[in-house]
Amino acid sequence: MKRVYDYRGFEIEVSVEAHHGPADTGQSRYGLGYLAIVAITKAGQPVSCFTPLRLGETAGRPFRNEADALMGGFSAGRRLIDDLGDNDRD
Repeated sequence: MKRVYDYRGFEIEVSVEAHHGPADTGQSRYGLGYLAIVAITKAGQPVSCFTPLRLGETAGRPFRNEADALMGGFSAGRRLIDDLGDNDRD
């Protein structure tokens, strides 16, 4: 699954990748979880602003489902862009 979000003149591309390993699924210690792969580009430019990031939830665990991975990746991308903008104002 992949989504592209526009945010403040940037594009945040979030892909979701299945991950077998420790996951807090509520069923067992090991199971299927999901990672978010986040790439940020300036709108209309083919080169990423940052190296793509592979993200899970806290404590190194993968996300429980694809929707959480998408939203977690989008939130992380927005924070990076906001932090970049804050540094430009200093």
